[in-house]
Amino acid sequence: MERANAGPDERQWLVEQFEQCRPHLRAVAYRMLGSLTEADDAVQDAWLRLSRSAGVDGIDDLRAWLTTIVARLCLNVLRSRAVRREDPIGLHVPDPLISFNDSLDPEQQALLSDSVGLALQVVLDTLEPSERLAFVLHDMFEVPFDQIAPMVGSSVGAARQMASRARRRVRGASPTPDEGLVAQRRVVDAFAAAAREGNFDALVAILHPNVIVRSDRGPTAPPVLIRGAEAAAKAALEGARGWTNVVLQPALVNGAAGLAFFQGDNLFAVSAFSIAGSKVIEIDTITDPARLQQFELTRTTYPNQPKEDRVQ
Repeated sequence: MERANAGPDERQWLVEQFEQCRPHLRAVAYRMLGSLTEADDAVQDAWLRLSRSAGVDGIDDLRAWLTTIVARLCLNVLRSRAVRREDPIGLHVPDPLISFNDSLDPEQQALLSDSVGLALQVVLDTLEPSERLAFVLHDMFEVPFDQIAPMVGSSVGAARQMASRARRRVRGASPTPDEGLVAQRRVVDAFAAAAREGNFDALVAILHPNVIVRSDRGPTAPPVLIRGAEAAAKAALEGARGWTNVVLQPALVNGAAGLAFFQGDNLFAVSAFSIAGSKVIEIDTITDPARLQQFELTRTTYPNQPKEDRVQ
């Protein structure tokens, strides 16, 4: 690689090169781990390894080299999770990316350049660590299998099979959502209105017969998993009865229509909706206070809240 002269100039050059790679590396780590905090930790660890190395001599492609480092770090985290996992697979809702402007900031856009909705992140959490790495790197970042194979300790053919198995599971468990944000928002608004009005039949009509509802309430409360339109509608009505002094804020959650719930200025829940055929097929909600606090979002984030979004 071409680089500056040795000494302080070389270190500054290395910092600049790493910062150019950071958005890509963070995107890889987020899709591998589904955790913004752990993704940042993996990227920072990659920087520490690079900065403590003897330099970049012999590295033809720094971005590819760093991608390998981050992927290996993430694989270790995933394997550690698999060993200590106690909750049933599929009941953890990954960290969402939230925006209130119907658009993502540049940093969020880099994380979601391939429209990685929260429902897909949930499915990725069900994959075996090596399968997840092979699928994410190859299908989302176009890393060739001859580079993936050494990371998972397999042959190229075996790595290709890992990605293929993951691809089948993703396609089978994650229906393609409707693309139009306007159409998505119309369905989410109808869901909120039906819940607010206590209209059971309207809720059932909006929900897919096989809808899945997940609620991640944190380590101190068991997660909730609900299947089927009628059960989901009953749960929505029960939840809506507690919406006294609650404000529902339309939001983008991982690039799709969602809702943020506030009591006063404090965020207490975020829901991501997956919609296909104008029906809600999946709702993923986080109510874990510790995780919500890290988003540092309050009602003051958007002072011009329309009255119609306030739930009485």
